[in-house]
Amino acid sequence: MEALKHECGVALVRLLKPRSYYEQKYGTSSYGLSKLYLMMEKQHNRGQEGAGIACVDLNASVGTEYMFREKALGKDAITEIFDKISSHSSPEGDSNASPRGGWEGASLFMGHLRYSTTGKSGLQYVHPFLRRNNWRAKNLCLCGNFNMTNINEIFAKMVEQGQSPRIYSDSYITLELMGHRLDREVERLFVEAKAKGMEGTAITRHIEDHVQMANVLRTTMADYDGGYVMCGMTGSGEMFAMRDPWGIRPAFYYINDEVVAVASERAVLQTTFDLICEDVHELPAGGALIVHKDGSSGIEKILEAKRQTRCSFERIYFSRGSDRDIYHERKQLGQQLTAPILRAIDGDTEHTVFSFIPNTAEVAFYGMMEGLRSQGLNVRSEKVAWKDIKLRTFITEAGARNDLASHVYDITYGSLRPYEDNLVIIDDSIVRGTTLKESIFKILDRLHPKKIVMVSSSPQIRYPDYYGIDMARLEEFCAFRAAIALIEERGMWHLTGDVYGACLAELRKPTAEQTNCISAIYEPFSIEDINQKMAEMLRPAGMQAPVEFVFQTIEGLHAACPDHQGDWYFTGHYPTPGGNRQVNRAFVNYFEQTLKAKE
Repeated sequence: MEALKHECGVALVRLLKPRSYYEQKYGTSSYGLSKLYLMMEKQHNRGQEGAGIACVDLNASVGTEYMFREKALGKDAITEIFDKISSHSSPEGDSNASPRGGWEGASLFMGHLRYSTTGKSGLQYVHPFLRRNNWRAKNLCLCGNFNMTNINEIFAKMVEQGQSPRIYSDSYITLELMGHRLDREVERLFVEAKAKGMEGTAITRHIEDHVQMANVLRTTMADYDGGYVMCGMTGSGEMFAMRDPWGIRPAFYYINDEVVAVASERAVLQTTFDLICEDVHELPAGGALIVHKDGSSGIEKILEAKRQTRCSFERIYFSRGSDRDIYHERKQLGQQLTAPILRAIDGDTEHTVFSFIPNTAEVAFYGMMEGLRSQGLNVRSEKVAWKDIKLRTFITEAGARNDLASHVYDITYGSLRPYEDNLVIIDDSIVRGTTLKESIFKILDRLHPKKIVMVSSSPQIRYPDYYGIDMARLEEFCAFRAAIALIEERGMWHLTGDVYGACLAELRKPTAEQTNCISAIYEPFSIEDINQKMAEMLRPAGMQAPVEFVFQTIEGLHAACPDHQGDWYFTGHYPTPGGNRQVNRAFVNYFEQTLKAKE
């Protein structure tokens, strides 16, 4: 119910033919720009806080601009950006912006959709980021879907090298670090050209024709801990997309004789270029797709691949369900819940209505219904809940605001028999529980169901994410709050102090040696214990219908998504050392801020 902020989305397009080719074949001089627009709109689900695009015109005359950029804030940022380009206008004060002509002449295009996972907002934090220089090869434009857990260490390393970044964020620090390594690569080629007796523009051509972005990436990314897809392009025509060694964040690419394209989701490339699944390839973990100035391209191994932990939340919720495999996996996640659902309603399907909230859970709902019908059961389904327009909380009093919030969803009156029918509602994930308590349960109770069974196609979310999803605080999770409440009820308060001490001890160790101590909070309790406590805590005052929760199991998740074993938000098994350090720090912060006073 609660819309998690997604990881960001990326889109890259490299045209491999002259501009006249696309004009003759497709009847447009804006082929690359059109494809970039479509790829970004098809990934709008991945970021609605802002968007940005950039391009490089390899045929621009000396003394004229050749790298252009546009950025905008808000959910309508994509439309705003492309409207500016179409209207031949440039935003006031942005020297990187360009009229439409600069975009039409470009061969390299890069787009980004942003959701902040750091709390930092404003146009200055919207990708792409641009580093300027009078040498074309030293100009670097960067964007990505990433969150780094060890930016402090990276910052310290840069300071030791003599640099002084202007802004403390992983995006800007990465831009400056990679820009520094790009400078060194260009200078290496300058020395090489001089040794060969070259002078003037011959040196420039030698540099631009021989830049090795693989060298730049290896020396930049070797020390990073986190999940990422890092994308960039240079003023001289190099383009790249690199994936983290654990394969946490997704990236896919397509190459033919006309274009090279990269996106965060496979189905986006299929739709944009009218492809079958087999035409699109997954970028390997630790590898980079590098496209050179002359249009030649290939996959380079930048870092050794680690244990593969592709993000399972991409399959459950984040990526579009139109992908062939994701659609199948989401259906299976729903189908696997048939047995516990039947237990929750005592097998009484004759007096049960099945439905789903929100729309992202629709595919899991189909799977659930198929699972029930495959057992020869005659089951009833209804569209029970509808999400209404976003209501403005213009009233300042808390009570009035809460009353407005409770009406975000509306119900289909008469969709079940009052006091006779159970209501089974499936969701793709239950994270904070706020919307359930403040809105969903209140509105569903108006139908007077005999019982509400709240089903999650994902397991209980117990641990923060540190690789790009906006859920970084333990106290946000209703499963964690339920475990803490059980600890307090059962007189086990000493356990929180024990975990606090264990976390402090771990934080004194080198990052690579740390383990996650927070699992001890959950160990005394069964999944059913936490389910029952969540039902008690999230059931609003005055609600008549009893509530029961049914969650996916870890085994069920892995069975449905066998190629995406990244499950740290459910199990606490972080793929990188930085994840363990961050979660230990999160509990220390939580204990010191909210729990220590109770001792």
